[in-house]
Amino acid sequence: MDSYLIQVNGHGDHAPVLDVHLKTNGNSISLGKVKGRKPRWAVRASEMSKKTFNPVRAIVDSMKVEPNPKKAMISLSLGDPTVFGNLPTNDEVTLAVKEVLDSGRYNGYAPAVGYQSCREAVAAYYSCPEAPLEAQDVILTSAIELALAVLANPGQNILVPRPGFSLYKTLALSMGIEVKLYNLLPEKAWEIDLKHLESLVDEKTACLIVNNPSNPCGSVFSKSHLQKILAAASRQCVPILADEIYGDMVFADCKYEPIATLSTNVPILSCGGLAKRWLVPGWRMGWILIHDRRDIFGNEIRDGLVRLSQRILGPCTIVQGALERILHRTPPEFYHNTLSILKSNADLCYTALSAIPGLQPVRPAGAMYLMVEIEMEHFPEFENDVEFTERLISEQSVFCLPATCFEYPNFFRVVITVPEEMILEACSRIQEFCEMHYQGAEGTQDLECDK
Repeated sequence: MDSYLIQVNGHGDHAPVLDVHLKTNGNSISLGKVKGRKPRWAVRASEMSKKTFNPVRAIVDSMKVEPNPKKAMISLSLGDPTVFGNLPTNDEVTLAVKEVLDSGRYNGYAPAVGYQSCREAVAAYYSCPEAPLEAQDVILTSAIELALAVLANPGQNILVPRPGFSLYKTLALSMGIEVKLYNLLPEKAWEIDLKHLESLVDEKTACLIVNNPSNPCGSVFSKSHLQKILAAASRQCVPILADEIYGDMVFADCKYEPIATLSTNVPILSCGGLAKRWLVPGWRMGWILIHDRRDIFGNEIRDGLVRLSQRILGPCTIVQGALERILHRTPPEFYHNTLSILKSNADLCYTALSAIPGLQPVRPAGAMYLMVEIEMEHFPEFENDVEFTERLISEQSVFCLPATCFEYPNFFRVVITVPEEMILEACSRIQEFCEMHYQGAEGTQDLECDK
């Protein structure tokens, strides 16, 4: 049998040169000299990082505009209730963390899914006869990201509300997941266009995201509408990722229904946390509640969540340790007072903006936001909502997010967590701005003729 040996001899300090010989049955055949690879730096950003795109950041960063130096800036753009100091968290929340910190018992690593006692506390707080929960149904984590990661693969698609929270798209695209946008209807208090939603479902649809109460709309779905959503999901055999971070943040004339309490067969991953209701968004404490009455998720989704949680090793142990006290000792009047302030601001803002020609606000029912339609035909000098809000900054020093950030052009979003006097001042400036630029039907026709 013939035997072969390849012999490689290298020389050269900087660019290696290789002499390559093939030896067979005692004979040596030279294959010539081959220049070796010269080591060089070739560090590149990952494909995931290149696919990561935040529409809000992209639009806001492109708005190269300075506020009017003669007017103090009023920002109605950031969904952080702590910015102005008028909505502090409750003392019980703060004391709970101080107590845990002083105890020294929560300085080490916790299980990736969270401490068992903390999972039990969350389960006890949210469990009800219509949607019972145990500790094993709770994962303490960065909720939306983990829920998306366990339900969808690259190449699949998810159904996302339009207008909707931009993070859904940011996370999905970074994971190679396609986003399909279903419409919300402003004329129906932002209910879902269910016919449109169902038309988007195909064999690659991994889940339906339902955000209730809504960011950016401030809407709250009725029980009957939630039942229709569940019926559509059941017909299409699509699980629901329920973003309920604003759960229970609804105004007095409205009722919040967790969607899982109405489901008899649709499996649901409900995402919640401390951020909004307890007014501590910087603490980054979230959770996923697994609702699976018919065992459709089975062990696979549960095990998948456990494995994925091991990538980030769980949220802050100090806040975990304080969870039970936060959940069970925060007084009801704290929630009531927060909602009273938000409702008052919402009413003031809605009433003021409703009186301005060219604007059509949609009355909110909860959360921390209000959406306003711009009748662009009456503001012909502006190309779109981005230009409108840019000029609002430069002329009146009022910053509202253009709803293009939420895939919904010709609207803007107002955050209603600011102090009352700032809401009133901002609305007054918006009125002055609109009166300056508004064109009635006759004026609009004249402009068209000039073109």
